[in-house]
Amino acid sequence: MRRRPGLSVRLKLTLSYAGFLALAGALLLVVVWVFILRYVPDNSQGLLWTSPNRYLLVRSFAPAAAVAMAFLLVFGLLGGWILAGRMLAPLTRIRDAARMAGEGSLSHRIRMEGRQDEFRELADVFDSMLGRLESHVAEQRRFAANASHELRTPLAISRTLLDVARKDPSRDRGELIERLQVVNTRAIDLTEALLLLSRSDRGTFTRESVDLSLVAEEAAETLLPLAEQRGITLDVTGGATPIRRAARTSGSAELLLRMATNLVQNAIVHNLPSGGTVTVHTEAHGTTSVLRVENTGRRLPPDLVPTLTEPFQRGTERARTDEHPGVGLGLALVHSIVRAHDGTLDLEPRPAGGLVVTVGLPAAP
Repeated sequence: MRRRPGLSVRLKLTLSYAGFLALAGALLLVVVWVFILRYVPDNSQGLLWTSPNRYLLVRSFAPAAAVAMAFLLVFGLLGGWILAGRMLAPLTRIRDAARMAGEGSLSHRIRMEGRQDEFRELADVFDSMLGRLESHVAEQRRFAANASHELRTPLAISRTLLDVARKDPSRDRGELIERLQVVNTRAIDLTEALLLLSRSDRGTFTRESVDLSLVAEEAAETLLPLAEQRGITLDVTGGATPIRRAARTSGSAELLLRMATNLVQNAIVHNLPSGGTVTVHTEAHGTTSVLRVENTGRRLPPDLVPTLTEPFQRGTERARTDEHPGVGLGLALVHSIVRAHDGTLDLEPRPAGGLVVTVGLPAAP
């Protein structure tokens, strides 16, 4: 935005300091005149030059007052310029840091020393903003790189299958179509997950009152055939009763259903080959509505658990080879939805194997 040139803040403060100082001097002269000189007799025409009179006092006082006013003005300008420079020095550092950030350098920090005041508070807030912005940009770059890699794989497979079919007309077309359908379905699922993840990150959704127990039941009902196919016992507990209030929260019903579906699907897929269990529980705990999904499975290394919410992370090698590999965005999407709803996400490995995922969301009023 182009603006017309104007006075700097330092010059404005300098003029303000000098103006106030000159005004204070003028008021002092007025006080001297009103309360002192007016009570001295005016003997400008008299012969008693040795006695105190207003004429003599004014003639001797006026030049000294003019010199004093000029000194106050110069002193005010010089002192105001120095004081304004010292006061605005922190703002100069903040301006330089903002300019560097605008040019793309997000690693710079002000780190202003000294006791707390308005400028240092602004510098601390700016440093915190730069830290979050740098982390967000790094996450977006890593996510874009991973997403492009993941999307490149199904497209490359599709091109290879089409090249093979063109070079070998005798190849079974039914098998080719089936494989292409599987690859394209994975690419579509990945694209939809990326769009949903972007939507939840922006927070552009309408909030409404949502019952987490109903969301959990709908997610479990949708995935019940998959659980039965794998021999997994799926159990849903919680819900409103005469002595227990409903676990309600405020948010997007569509996003919260996708969150619960991803959690239950992840618990089914990353379970035991057969005979495993998945427990989905909802409850209202004070001002928090809780959704907890617990599943059996293989033991997870403690250092692996914090990385499961990152995009395109998978818990075990087995997940890459079974018939439901997913797109690697399950828990990352859950984390994004929970964050968009001002909630908390806690992942804890079970001692006997498996994982306990606890989602805490603010209870709806």
